[in-house]
Amino acid sequence: MQEETPLIRPTDEQARKLARILLRGARFAALAVLDPQTGFPLATRTLVGTDLDGAPVILISRLAAHTRALMADPRCSLLVGEPRKGDPLAWPRLTVPGRAKAVEKGSPDENVIRRRFLRRHPKSKLYASFEDFQFYKIDLDNAFLNGGFGKSYNILREDLLIYSPLTAELALSELHYLSKVASLDPDLANLLANKYSIVKSYNWELSGMDACGLDIALGEHLVRIELDEPTQDLKGLIAIYEQMLMEIREN
Repeated sequence: MQEETPLIRPTDEQARKLARILLRGARFAALAVLDPQTGFPLATRTLVGTDLDGAPVILISRLAAHTRALMADPRCSLLVGEPRKGDPLAWPRLTVPGRAKAVEKGSPDENVIRRRFLRRHPKSKLYASFEDFQFYKIDLDNAFLNGGFGKSYNILREDLLIYSPLTAELALSELHYLSKVASLDPDLANLLANKYSIVKSYNWELSGMDACGLDIALGEHLVRIELDEPTQDLKGLIAIYEQMLMEIREN
């Protein structure tokens, strides 16, 4: 008799990295909240970004039903992972529960989040400064990764967050550090994109960075270049991308 495959597999480094890529590389997500009037789940779609510590952030209007729900009960869940050609259930997705907390307008934290979010979603500049719109940061709980048929994993919140002294430096100087990385090669974004993306173009741009990777963008397309572990300082960060460039050129 054939032995059944366990529903939940032991979590390995490959699964952890995939979960981080899905979360940090997402441009949008399904957002589930609890309707305070009916108690039923309410699902909607929202743009999503990440703070420098890896936590997801959303920009929502207090006039929306999902925002009123979060104000009554901050528990929520995000579903990220975009299917491509074929059966959508064959593509990986990540369910991330947590509690949404409003980010104080005009605070240093909001300035960092706003800068990063608008670089990822330039069109949101049209309404990001409206009085009724506010950023919310999701305080993560443990997550669930479905890597495709028969590939399910439990992911700890610690596996999704970034712990590095470089994070505090990036909060002050992310664009400066990003320019340092870009100066390694004027074609860096295109070289990375043409290795890691299915979209071939020569107009990719470096969109953002954190201690664990780079975001590169082309219009509505976003690619996450995820490192195996967080870097601790700028010198280490530059060394990693120098090595990555060398390998790309050799191949």
